[in-house]
Amino acid sequence: MTENQLVEADLIIEARWVVPIVPHDLILERHSVVISLGRIIDLLPTEQARNQYHAIKTNVLDEHVLIPGLINLHTHAAMTLMRGMADDLQLMAWLKEHIWPAEAEVISPKFVRDGTLLASAEMLAGGTTTYNDMYFYPASAAEASVQAGIRANLGLVIIEFPSSYASDADDYIQKGLDARDGWRGQSLITSSIAPHAPYTISDNTFEKVVTYAEQLGLGIHTHLHETKIEIEDSLKEYGMTPIQRLSQLGVLGPNLVAAHGVHIDEVDTETLISHGCHLAHCPASNLKLASGIAPISRYTKAGINIGIGTDGAASNNRLDMFSEMRLAALLAKGQSGDAASIPAHQALRMATINGAKALGLENRIGSIEIGKMADLAAIKLSSIQTQPCFDPVSHLVYAAGREQVTHTWVDGELRYQDGVYASIEPAELKEITSVWQSKLAQFK
Repeated sequence: MTENQLVEADLIIEARWVVPIVPHDLILERHSVVISLGRIIDLLPTEQARNQYHAIKTNVLDEHVLIPGLINLHTHAAMTLMRGMADDLQLMAWLKEHIWPAEAEVISPKFVRDGTLLASAEMLAGGTTTYNDMYFYPASAAEASVQAGIRANLGLVIIEFPSSYASDADDYIQKGLDARDGWRGQSLITSSIAPHAPYTISDNTFEKVVTYAEQLGLGIHTHLHETKIEIEDSLKEYGMTPIQRLSQLGVLGPNLVAAHGVHIDEVDTETLISHGCHLAHCPASNLKLASGIAPISRYTKAGINIGIGTDGAASNNRLDMFSEMRLAALLAKGQSGDAASIPAHQALRMATINGAKALGLENRIGSIEIGKMADLAAIKLSSIQTQPCFDPVSHLVYAAGREQVTHTWVDGELRYQDGVYASIEPAELKEITSVWQSKLAQFK
């Protein structure tokens, strides 16, 4: 084939290793990903790609592993502005005595826009290309996400008590639906309906959530079985666990992403499986708030689809999917007594294709397959901290960190490279943090 006969492409990424995720446990050496109009149009050996394609731009990454962009399945992005505030407290004391009073004072469209932009920068620099959010003023989160060029599934948050955002559950629902109407057609933004938690949502509101989710084809995103106290209180008030209550209300289903799931007995585990629900495992936040250690090994063996989330930076304090993968794998081994529990390839699947499945986006993202969107991250494995390299996937989970991420693409567009963002100015982030730190200092 002559040069004039080469197939035109927008971008070719030549990598030392490519981990496509699908099929499972596959590592391709010296392969290239070919991209046009934001989609992957081919994945083939690099020498073959050079003979078949001509691209406007080629990235040669001889020391890198290329993976699908990581998917943060549960976070509260705007709360990045509360990073390090009110540390070392139990969950309910943290919420009631610090976080909720702070939110009552400062929550506004600008707070959410600024905090989400800061979070988006942190996530893109760490190879995260999609996040599943739950917070107030989702239209402002959408604005920041679109500026950053990150993919977001934004929760239309609902809670029973009033805030600066909404007055009651019906007002939350209406404002969320209005926000959704405002970003429809924006390819980077999808949405779910997000009742905060069983302990903050009434039966009547949950019934409305189910109706809207069914009518509009929305996912449901909620906190569930995060603490033992949550379960004990539910047993006292309703005579059943939160999972049993949500089952009776029709909330459980294949469109549900349940965050945390730290304390789920075998009966409730079977209930989640029978309804096809998904779990967002947040190991660092669960540890930091002393909520416990979720028995992920048992859940995965039972057949629950589990993705990984960071939770918000206020309770983590990092939006770092590499540290979450490592922690998820190590905790599973230590808790189960089985060193083979959650091997590296499985941990990486949890952070990619499993998250995509939970969001109903597995046909678009989560793996490097022809026809999918080119959401990708490149990690450099040539430093002394990652040498020698016998298995790049093992290194991604156990040795490398987000500091080794050099490139992040979303929809085939380079959004981050070596400390430089395509559409975020560091000076703006510095000003954002300075302004909001002074306003939040009284709540620390």
